[in-house]
Amino acid sequence: MERYLGEQIPKLGFGLMRLPMAGEEVDIEETKQMVDAFMEKGFCYFDTAYGYLNGKSEEAVKTALVDRYPRDQFLLATKLPAWAGAKTKEEAQRMFDISLERTGAGYFDFYLLHNLGEKRTHFFDDYDIWNFLARKKEEGLIRHLGFSFHDKAKLLDELLTKHPEMEFVQLQINYADWEEPTIESRKCYEVARKHGKPVIIMEPVKGGNLAAPPQSVRELFEKVNPGASPSSWAIRYAASLEGIITVLSGMSNMQQMMDNLSYMEDFHPLNQEEKQTIVRARGILDSIPTVPCTACAYCMKGCPQNIAIYGTFQSVNIYNLYDNLEAARGKYAWHTEGQGFKKHQSV
Repeated sequence: MERYLGEQIPKLGFGLMRLPMAGEEVDIEETKQMVDAFMEKGFCYFDTAYGYLNGKSEEAVKTALVDRYPRDQFLLATKLPAWAGAKTKEEAQRMFDISLERTGAGYFDFYLLHNLGEKRTHFFDDYDIWNFLARKKEEGLIRHLGFSFHDKAKLLDELLTKHPEMEFVQLQINYADWEEPTIESRKCYEVARKHGKPVIIMEPVKGGNLAAPPQSVRELFEKVNPGASPSSWAIRYAASLEGIITVLSGMSNMQQMMDNLSYMEDFHPLNQEEKQTIVRARGILDSIPTVPCTACAYCMKGCPQNIAIYGTFQSVNIYNLYDNLEAARGKYAWHTEGQGFKKHQSV
């Protein structure tokens, strides 16, 4: 069988969106310790983005990783968000050079058009980002080119049909969202595989929510595998899928790093009993009362106050399911102030 891109890459990637912080700055010393522990166990994939921590994530990459390890010992990925404030093609394309300058990496092993979907996708067309990055790849500044995606499977199918040159996709996949109609994790995964694209998985722990699932889910997991953390169930679930390049975990302290390394260093896919346990866990989550909403946005059309209705429902549901006020507030801010709000304005 022909090998796929990334088959030999270890299945745990270090997501650098939620780094340890000391006030408003990245805690570089703890970040270095985390990088060292990660590398020592044979892992090598690091994922950042132009906008993570307002650029401080890419700067931390240079200090904690690039300046301290030979370039051929790690794989670095970053992303270009053409929708994030660029007013011209030149401003959008300049993001690539800024990322190179911040990281000092010389080139990127994996480079992504960041967060395609909804009303963001057109910016990559308007600013000719597809062709621009293809030229950067020809110049040797990008080894592998793909995109990250937050939307429905139908649009993903259209994008991969239109852009078969994309080598991989990065998708939000976790056991809670596998059949979730507002995210369509399973359907998006199946579309990517239909097009023969390997997948990088983001949000395997659903922004930290699956690290602390409801008590009934924790008790279920504990009966089957005593002592295993809820995060281990979530990450191993994602890493057990076929055609995976790696599973990104946004670790923000050494405790999370050491937990992830403990079960991913000698990774074993879920066995049949564990798979059935995940199905039962999903059933428990589905049984918890939430606001029934499919994010169709029909309720938005003609709303005289332009209220972020389904975004508000999603925030309420996060709080009801996971008792995570910070995550609920983050979702609410996205849908009332961020790109979600811009989407609502154009519905």
